[in-house]
Amino acid sequence: MPEQSQSVTEAPTAAAEAPPAGGVSRRALLGTAGAAGLVLGAAGAGVGYAAAPAQATPLSSVGSDRAMFHGKHQPGITEGLQARGHLVAFDLAAGAGRSEAAALLRRWSTTAERLMAGEPMTQDDTDVARDAGPSALTVTFGFGNSFFARTGLEKQRPSALDPLPDFSSDHLDRSRSNGDLWVQIGADDALVAFHALRAIQKDAGGAAKVRWQMNGFNRTPGATAHPMTARNLMGQLDGTRNPKPTDSDFDQRIFVPASGSSDPAWMANGSYAVVRRIRMLLDDWEKLSLTAQENVIGRKKSNGAPLTGGTETTAMDLDKAKADGEYVVPVNAHARITRPDQNGGAAILRRPFSYHDGIEADGTPDAGLLFVCWQADPLRGFVPLQRKLDRGDALSQYIRHEASGLFAVPGGAAAGEYVGQRLLES
Repeated sequence: MPEQSQSVTEAPTAAAEAPPAGGVSRRALLGTAGAAGLVLGAAGAGVGYAAAPAQATPLSSVGSDRAMFHGKHQPGITEGLQARGHLVAFDLAAGAGRSEAAALLRRWSTTAERLMAGEPMTQDDTDVARDAGPSALTVTFGFGNSFFARTGLEKQRPSALDPLPDFSSDHLDRSRSNGDLWVQIGADDALVAFHALRAIQKDAGGAAKVRWQMNGFNRTPGATAHPMTARNLMGQLDGTRNPKPTDSDFDQRIFVPASGSSDPAWMANGSYAVVRRIRMLLDDWEKLSLTAQENVIGRKKSNGAPLTGGTETTAMDLDKAKADGEYVVPVNAHARITRPDQNGGAAILRRPFSYHDGIEADGTPDAGLLFVCWQADPLRGFVPLQRKLDRGDALSQYIRHEASGLFAVPGGAAAGEYVGQRLLES
């Protein structure tokens, strides 16, 4: 569960405050009421269903947040963490090939664009999200390794999409791993997110069937006094060293360049998503003392500061020792092992969801992290970090990797395009 931190929710981009073309800014729309301390998507006026009458009062700030479907990159990568998430993988149906896949991605893109604008599906809408605004909905699409053989596009398969190596912490359920197609859905309202999930499933029709599906959540925007790094189900701040869009090398680390890359041209401005279902062994974790938990992570549980002192953003002093000569941050502490400067600069952008899938007969919670991380190349991002963790991370005895997937996520669709068009119509 590589650490990486300083969540992008703490530093909204300028696009989050800028008004859309021909529109008004979210801040101008909402004034000051309830706007402070909220996770921001791309700005947009509150949008309800097109068929609904004009509302007497504006949507709440959470409901009116809107992300853009069209752009250089797909939505759902650099936006702040969302309160509700659904991850779903599909396999193409028997006999379905390239043309069926193209038609499916065209349908999915049309639906995603409408729902992200707060509009209903073009037909057979379920009304689950009626009365709600976009609620920062994002829908993101990716292709698995197996997709390319199924569609006769083997020559277009990126080498970076080769299967991930085996790791010692893996206890993988193959039926809940990988898949031909992957969809990530996130929103700040549970009904809006479920509405999108149901729409995507219905759009699949006879072209594809669900392989696996997982549900997750994060803290609701506005639940804290000010924006802060999210906590996971272990109670730890999770994401302290996340690269930020303002970093000079952010695009280089997270997105495939438009030129000069060994990736196929259709992956320009895209990224690779590693998805892992990580069970947290909470009964064992919660038996540890606070001091023991902090030594496992290498940070204070209260505020995320390194054990060597300061605040959450203070640089960790890896050489600082106690009177007995032992390092203040233990050599096997999770935060020490995952630092980019300890891993040849390897960096990932974490964008996870927590999950809880019930309580087993013995009282053990089936809970943990739907780990989603983004990088320009998994062989330079996730893989070296996970290999390092495999060799002695103190956290490893309290977690178990139960499912895994790797997906190529193409760049954003331009106006008039559907996601994946440059691949499927090449």
